[in-house]
Amino acid sequence: MFHWLEQRPFFFAVAVFIIIAFAGVIEVIPDFAKESRPIVGAKPYTILQLAGRQIYIHEDCNACHSQLIRPFKSETDRYGMYSLSGEYAYDRPFLWGSERQGPDLHRVGNYRTTDWNMNHMWNPSALVPGSIMPSYKDMYSQDIDFGTAYAEAYTVKKVFSTPYDKDLNGNGKIDVPLGSYSNAKKLALQEAMVITADIKNKKIKEAVAEGKIPQIVALIAYLNSLK
Repeated sequence: MFHWLEQRPFFFAVAVFIIIAFAGVIEVIPDFAKESRPIVGAKPYTILQLAGRQIYIHEDCNACHSQLIRPFKSETDRYGMYSLSGEYAYDRPFLWGSERQGPDLHRVGNYRTTDWNMNHMWNPSALVPGSIMPSYKDMYSQDIDFGTAYAEAYTVKKVFSTPYDKDLNGNGKIDVPLGSYSNAKKLALQEAMVITADIKNKKIKEAVAEGKIPQIVALIAYLNSLK
């Protein structure tokens, strides 16, 4: 067999190509499968965070902010650890972005506080001189569309098997409960109260205390989750 191949360079080259390609596939595919799985500690977004993510998409924030830190020193020095594929396991759609009119936000939850975000969204240039980012004052008076956020969570759970209502860390505790609509809304309000505990804006605090969730609170919940 080998003697026959040695006498036929074309077939010999094809055989070598097939063997190398097969070996490459065997080596690469398992690693791809491993890297695409959720990293340790990754959790689906809460419904409040999903509501904030929907606002982020609606306002086209990903047109100016990427969420993809490349493995270059210039980027990791500024933004933190480079992005891993398993961090996006529960992102639908991905918001990697291709433009950076503003900084990358994939690790923004590690270095921006809730109160900073609250003031920045009201008047960006007051905190970042020369910023071209517009203000989003309407978010402070408009409430979230909770029904749409709940519907998204329910859909990704049923269609994509996103592990809501499951013990993700093996400690007997459900990390991201979903439950009924009324229970989910109660949990979202509790999460909103935790967020507003760290801000100075009295109107937002009062709105949440009355059972309302302004859009800005949901957006900050989403930004805080980006770590």
